Amino acid sequence: MQHVKKPPIVRLPPKTGVELLLVHSARVAMVVAGLIALVFALYAGRVLLAPLALSVVIGLMLGPVAVFLERRSVPPGLSALIVVVVFLLLLALVGAAIAAPLSFWLERGPQIWRQLQTRIVELREPLEVLEGLRDQLRAVTGETGLAVEIADGSPVESLAVTAPTLVGQTLLFLAGLYFFVATRHQMRVAALGLCVSRRLRWRVAHVFRDVERMVSTYLLAITAINAGLGVAVSAAMWLIGVESPLLWGVLAALLNYVIYVGPAIMAAILFAVGLATFDGFSASLVPPLVYLLINLIEAQFVTPMVIGRTLTMNPFIVLVALAFWLWTWGPLGGFIAVPALLVVYAVVGNIVPGIDWTARR
Repeated sequence: MQHVKKPPIVRLPPKTGVELLLVHSARVAMVVAGLIALVFALYAGRVLLAPLALSVVIGLMLGPVAVFLERRSVPPGLSALIVVVVFLLLLALVGAAIAAPLSFWLERGPQIWRQLQTRIVELREPLEVLEGLRDQLRAVTGETGLAVEIADGSPVESLAVTAPTLVGQTLLFLAGLYFFVATRHQMRVAALGLCVSRRLRWRVAHVFRDVERMVSTYLLAITAINAGLGVAVSAAMWLIGVESPLLWGVLAALLNYVIYVGPAIMAAILFAVGLATFDGFSASLVPPLVYLLINLIEAQFVTPMVIGRTLTMNPFIVLVALAFWLWTWGPLGGFIAVPALLVVYAVVGNIVPGIDWTARR
């Protein structure tokens, strides 16, 4: 039997520091290029991706309702249809509740704008800080006072341009919500079938479990908290004499889904309402201050107590995620910022056990 000689083992010389630096730099550059491409794809495809992502988030939130129906022998397709119908009925109830007061305030829009102009003029005079702004406004509007002119376009024109896109996005959202809820189990089975090892299958199964649990728990809890916040704001606005308190309660509940930014917008709206409703600058500060006090109690005491530490994320990471998604997808991005962060946390937490993004209290 002829003995076959093995080829000699060639030992490569160890890489120098410069070579190691180049290798690591190339890897980092590939990761950075991939992240830039991902961000560009998210921004470029926001018209299609934003409503689909929103449908997934709402589907995860309403997943327990579908599970409840399916445990009572309701087929997945029918349970998904029931979930979509229930969601639409809730939206219709909210719209019916705010339709009349919203129409009232829209009709008062020109009058409120004139009152705001008068108050701004009154407030501007004693403040030396705004002298430059006054000169600029006089240069733009003339010496006769403040005036607002619309040079190009109109609300009707803007609505005619954006209406087809909004209708398409709404239909895409509803279709995505239905098919996600109806086929979520099939998608999980398909994803597990692609796993080549038992350990990988175990990790992927835990990712699905944690994503569903964390996102649904967070959104259901936040919805309950926001509903309570809306009731408190409505009652407070009624007590201090602000018209249409139900409208401001519903608006406060909806804007509270977008953390940080939503409450700031709500405070600015109530400040404008206070300027247009009450006499005197001090009185106009009462509505936003009352709202900010209620929001402070909710953010510092109610939300941590209801959600708990397991879903309390680091505020800086939440702020970065919120800024990114608002820049990428606008208001819809602000709504899905925290759920998307929870999804990333669930994935990374199962890939790299021991990582902790929660806020240390």
